[in-house]
Amino acid sequence: MVLSSVSCVDSSLRVAMVAPPYFDVPPKAYGGVEAVVADLTNALSGRGHAVTLIGAGQCDAAAEFVPVWDRTVPERLGEPYPEVVHAVASRRAVERLVETGGVDVVHDHTFAGPLNAAAYRALGVPTVVTVHGPVNDDLHRYYRELGDDVHLVAISDRQRQLAPDLNWIGTVHNALNVEDWPYEERKGEYALFLGRFHPDKAPHLALDVAHAAGVPLILAGKCAEPIEQEYFEREVRPRLTDNDHVFGVADAAQKRKLLAGARCLLFPIQWEEPFGMVMIEAMACGTPVVALRRGAVPEVVVDGVTGLVRDEPQELVSALHDVRDIEPAKCRAHVKDNFGADRLGAGYEAAYRQALRRSQPALETLRQEYPVLDSALEQRYGKRFRDNADTASLRTSGDRS
Repeated sequence: MVLSSVSCVDSSLRVAMVAPPYFDVPPKAYGGVEAVVADLTNALSGRGHAVTLIGAGQCDAAAEFVPVWDRTVPERLGEPYPEVVHAVASRRAVERLVETGGVDVVHDHTFAGPLNAAAYRALGVPTVVTVHGPVNDDLHRYYRELGDDVHLVAISDRQRQLAPDLNWIGTVHNALNVEDWPYEERKGEYALFLGRFHPDKAPHLALDVAHAAGVPLILAGKCAEPIEQEYFEREVRPRLTDNDHVFGVADAAQKRKLLAGARCLLFPIQWEEPFGMVMIEAMACGTPVVALRRGAVPEVVVDGVTGLVRDEPQELVSALHDVRDIEPAKCRAHVKDNFGADRLGAGYEAAYRQALRRSQPALETLRQEYPVLDSALEQRYGKRFRDNADTASLRTSGDRS
């Protein structure tokens, strides 16, 4: 058993950031989670914390990079094997970090990775997990079974409201560096759909609405998985007209150009979207959002100020014309004030410290109730254990004062 040292409340933290193995950090094209991980890593580094990123491919973020794959494996997204292997490899990497340099908290952004939380807890390291997806029936049971081994962070209040019984420690909205997104005051004629070709994202509704409004539509997004390809052939392709353009997957530069030039982002989702990164990306470019009132949309878009939020698909038709009255500058200012990367870093720093506060009393109780174990640990690890224990005691007594 190895105990990681625990940082004091006002000191810098050592964070092991576990990213999925499917895309680079930041991603060159598709990869919403990886984009958030990159911005968060840079924000934490800017706040004086040390981040070790565990993942695959390339890392262009302010972190020590520990690749546990030879390359990214986007073609295996959705398969169980890479999830399980990545969890095992990440666990070994974290164990080496604890042994050699120390780590205060593990922040896991993967699906299977939280299964390691109990092992990390035995090392004296809490696990923070960002729930990037919807908490449906299956995932609700998964996180419920993990219990207080994991400290969950929601990406919207709506996501948290749908599963109030889980071990949440806070809500931190996704964010971005506004300066990385081009601002365009003058907009084109087209509306833009940007997202996966999936029934939940409803590009077929985007086509119906654009056709009814007589507005050109560009559709850009991923269509690689079987469900996406089948849906495209059944619902999207039969609706396409000469007024529509299927762009395909847009890389980082192409996505920015498409967003900056659009009259609006059309977001007709049919599910409880837990956040929706593309909405703040659009608004950062000065492009308003026309969306259905689902999931976190009301938390992200200010109706009448940064976009138009409607209840029914048919109401989006007139909204495609009314959206011309939205001021681009207000869209960008809204993102800068509410979804900037500095807020992301501050939010997760608070989450890490909350996780440390919650986990520390359990370690102190263990030492008090099992003095033989306490003595054995001190005998084996000597001064390092005494220093860690003293830090823990000081920290806990300080929290109580």
